[in-house]
Amino acid sequence: MTYDVEALRAREFPWAARGERIYLDHAATGPLPQRARDAQAEANAYRAEPWRIGFEYFWDAIVQGRELPARLINAAPEEIAITTNTSQGVNLAARALPFAPGDVVVTSAGEFPANVYPWMALEKARGVSLHTVPMRDRLPDEDAIIAALDLPRVRALTVSWVSFATGARLDLERLGRACRERGIWFVVDAIQGLGAAVLDVKACHIDILANGTQKWLLSPWGTGFAYVRRELIAELDPPSVGWLSLPASADFTRFLDYDLTYYPDARKFEVFTAPMHDLKAMDASLGLFLELGPAAVEAHVASLAGHVVAWCEGRGDVRLITPKQRARRAGLMSIAVDDLPAASARLEAAGVSHTVREGGIRLSPHLYNTTNDLDVALAALAPR
Repeated sequence: MTYDVEALRAREFPWAARGERIYLDHAATGPLPQRARDAQAEANAYRAEPWRIGFEYFWDAIVQGRELPARLINAAPEEIAITTNTSQGVNLAARALPFAPGDVVVTSAGEFPANVYPWMALEKARGVSLHTVPMRDRLPDEDAIIAALDLPRVRALTVSWVSFATGARLDLERLGRACRERGIWFVVDAIQGLGAAVLDVKACHIDILANGTQKWLLSPWGTGFAYVRRELIAELDPPSVGWLSLPASADFTRFLDYDLTYYPDARKFEVFTAPMHDLKAMDASLGLFLELGPAAVEAHVASLAGHVVAWCEGRGDVRLITPKQRARRAGLMSIAVDDLPAASARLEAAGVSHTVREGGIRLSPHLYNTTNDLDVALAALAPR
């Protein structure tokens, strides 16, 4: 399955089609497709004149905000809670899972802080230890992670699907299977992979997934979602309670009939009011992914990443930090060069958006980028 990249650029990313910028920084912030910009503008126009707002208009944004992520990851809408970022989803896991003092949570070294600090805070608040598995050659060590699951009192594993620094992609099916066999909760930060690669939460035995949508899912800041496995929802109390976490608030004529009975689905974890204009834009962007086909997007991104791999091979002036094997990478590519500041300055001079992270130049092409975009970037990165 393929799609017309040039037509997509002209329709959804006209600035890219006009050659105004080569944007290869989706691992930091994704640009909004034109349809998301239009949806956001329409919602803001309604917000400016609130008497024009129909209840159904914004209610649909909320419903779609659960249904579209569910379709993207092979979940049910009832397993999706709308959030504002990845951190909220990780905190949901850390605070809602029924840990006891002395329990252990396993993670890998090199995790982004959003998947570390909530667990460190849990250690301070409830006496739960965080066991960090060292990396091997700067990459997560899956064998050592699985071995650590057999340590005494391990109750959970929390990892990033794709490393923010190296682009290394973990085998979630393997890790999830190891957790399920041991009765250990599996928590995943998916923000650097989802949108660039296909993810099936059922096949990966994921218990809780946290994902902000402002990067690879090309949505506004402050949008995201969490997945909570259906069988786990009833066992968890929300770490924070919103007035719409409870069916008692659904009847706007009976607000004072207080009843602390949560929804039986993931709505119990939502804390509103939601940024409706941004939620409308997120829905539009997720619709684009589903329209193109997540597998087709993954194939395109993998091809672009493969172009970077091929360029790096045989060169003595650069070193690819990201694993070469397609199964071990998604879209984020990290490249080591001798003089990072100078290389970054050349990229900027060539009009290429990028990021420097943890000793490497980070290039992260996406669904509308082309090999020509990459050729311009790579020529600037290490000219010879």
